[in-house]
Amino acid sequence: MNVSMMGLDLAKNVFQVHGSDTAGAVIFRKQLRRDKLLAFFAGQPACIVAMEACSSAHYWAREIGKFGHTVRLIAPAYVKPFVKRQKNDAADAEAICEAAQRPTMRFVSVKSEEQQASAAVFRARDLLVRQRTQINALRGHLAEYGLIVAQGPTHVTRLVLHVEDSRSKLPEPARMAFAILVDTLKSLDQRIQKLDVEIARRAREDKDARRLVTVPGVGPITASALIALAPEAAGFRRGRDFAAWLGLTPLQRSTGGKQKLGETSKMGERTLRRLLIIGASAVVLQARRRGTPEGSWLGRMLARKPPMLVTVALANKMARIVWALMAKGGVYKAPAVAA
Repeated sequence: MNVSMMGLDLAKNVFQVHGSDTAGAVIFRKQLRRDKLLAFFAGQPACIVAMEACSSAHYWAREIGKFGHTVRLIAPAYVKPFVKRQKNDAADAEAICEAAQRPTMRFVSVKSEEQQASAAVFRARDLLVRQRTQINALRGHLAEYGLIVAQGPTHVTRLVLHVEDSRSKLPEPARMAFAILVDTLKSLDQRIQKLDVEIARRAREDKDARRLVTVPGVGPITASALIALAPEAAGFRRGRDFAAWLGLTPLQRSTGGKQKLGETSKMGERTLRRLLIIGASAVVLQARRRGTPEGSWLGRMLARKPPMLVTVALANKMARIVWALMAKGGVYKAPAVAA
């Protein structure tokens, strides 16, 4: 069999493989159990193996690549247009194979185990932060008993003290339930702090992360997240492409030669996008409080645009700066303001 391309539809136990030649003609369609998959690829001549970049894709990419195959991962959204009519495993595998043969197709870089370990730290932290936010329903419950406090984690202490104070006029069943929420909240805080220490350690030991923290608005958490979650900078031609991948560029609804730009696309890596926007909001807040150098880009933007728009624009600019540092090296140098 002269197979040049194989499309692999991933699953938990039953996998579908679609093989084609250089002209795209079908050579075989095969269904494989999980325990037979690696043995099958070990017996195949080296070729291109394409998969969707979904759960377990990076693991299988690393394992299949050990047999000399060239592995290409494709975003699922780019495969969907090639599915013909009915959706099933065989049709998905064929669509993956077809999509991988397109000359303009963009592929996802295969992550190493260390990169995935770093990403797992951030995913775990995000999960715990979301759970902590949900536990803050304690504020709403206590409002029913007349205790009103401002939003934000700094004000949670007052809620906790009210629950733990035996003199507060709370019914015992409610106090018991709120005490459980308080204990859970304290436990989540401790676990999040433990992950923060690990993230800070990685940021100190990684030379690229140390360069990224020189950018205003990029701290240890954001720098480590960029190293762990972002693809290689060489995969983007320019900083704007990286910002677009993050979802920080406007949607286009252009037609008839007329350019129409809409709201921010939000199509990329949401964790990195959120971190960059948080960092940009801190820079904007500080600039509004303390002022900016006369003639600076940020000062001109704040003078004529709403703060939230300036924040997203600054996050876009930060993404481009980050790409430049990751692609070309060096550290951030603040631009000189013209006199």
